[in-house]
Amino acid sequence: MEKRYFSMAEVEEHASAESCWIVHESRVYDVSAFIPRHPGGQQLLVQRAGRDVSRDMDGPPHRHSTNARRWLQQYYIGELRREGDQGEEEELEQFSQKQQAFRERRINYQASDLVMDARCKSVDPENDLVDWNKPLLWQVGLLREKYDEWVHQPIDRPIRLFYSDLVEACSKTAWYMVPLVWIPIVILCSWYCYTDLAQGNTRIFTSFTTEYSIRVHKYCFPLLFVFGMFLWSLVEYLIHRYVFHMKPPASNYYLITLHFMLHGQHHKSPFDGSRLVFPPVPASLVVALFYTAFHLVAPGAVGKSIFVGGLGGYVVYDMIHYYLHYGSPKKGSYLYGLKAYHVKHHFEHQKLGFGITSRMWDYPFKTVIPEEKFEKIH
Repeated sequence: MEKRYFSMAEVEEHASAESCWIVHESRVYDVSAFIPRHPGGQQLLVQRAGRDVSRDMDGPPHRHSTNARRWLQQYYIGELRREGDQGEEEELEQFSQKQQAFRERRINYQASDLVMDARCKSVDPENDLVDWNKPLLWQVGLLREKYDEWVHQPIDRPIRLFYSDLVEACSKTAWYMVPLVWIPIVILCSWYCYTDLAQGNTRIFTSFTTEYSIRVHKYCFPLLFVFGMFLWSLVEYLIHRYVFHMKPPASNYYLITLHFMLHGQHHKSPFDGSRLVFPPVPASLVVALFYTAFHLVAPGAVGKSIFVGGLGGYVVYDMIHYYLHYGSPKKGSYLYGLKAYHVKHHFEHQKLGFGITSRMWDYPFKTVIPEEKFEKIH
């Protein structure tokens, strides 16, 4: 990378949310674009703008992981110039000479058959294991034993999965499409289940005995709905842990490809806003599958009421997941703790912390991310 040199006075001039520079181990970074996504909140980063954060990176309150330090390199803009440094003019001259070569490479990238998002500049295509100018889904299986390490080294750029524009469009969605599509369905289905229960014909345990079967009152619907949300929280945990975080064999191209399509792409690019929630088209297929399976296990209005609660739980889950990546919750709030917890899952503890809306199921399954401990300074 071409080097530029900045004095500490120059760095201190960029001490706002609009232009936020920091210094880490004598390297200068422009983290302005990262401020809205900072796990500790925007203010925590802005307060350190124009400063050397080398000690802050080691904590407390948080010791930054290897992946977090690697992530920082995407915002590198130059070196810190200290008094007495020699050779600055020579370095600047070399930088000017290399600019033309850099422009030529950029033109070549833009001339690619598949035009990628402008934010793609954060990764150097020449030094990565995949060709970022082509869809990644058909390449990742070829990484074999290198895949697991590669996919857990997050980067800040969008991902293209498919060659087909139509299929690619169906694999992405804006966050607001989830409530726009599913909340009306949850409301309509809730009303249907409530009116069905209100007829007074719904009874449970009829498969065992008709004499001692219990009538389900319409006012039981809220309890059934909440129970469905509770069940979803368990399903959410199990899918995240055992499906999304399966470790595909290095020799199996197809399982690696499947893993990347389901969840690996999210860990590779955790701030790709178009891939943070489940797109409605594939989601509708999964919902239909769950409904069919649930109807076979628990038919009737009772089963449907629980299922609708589960669907409502899914909507809450997707919205919270998006907020944990892009929101800026108040320090000390429940969502602030969840955001910090989820970011640790992405950057440091990929085999722990599978709860999204809650840490509840991490405790009985013993996958809680341990709290960081720092020695007291006397």
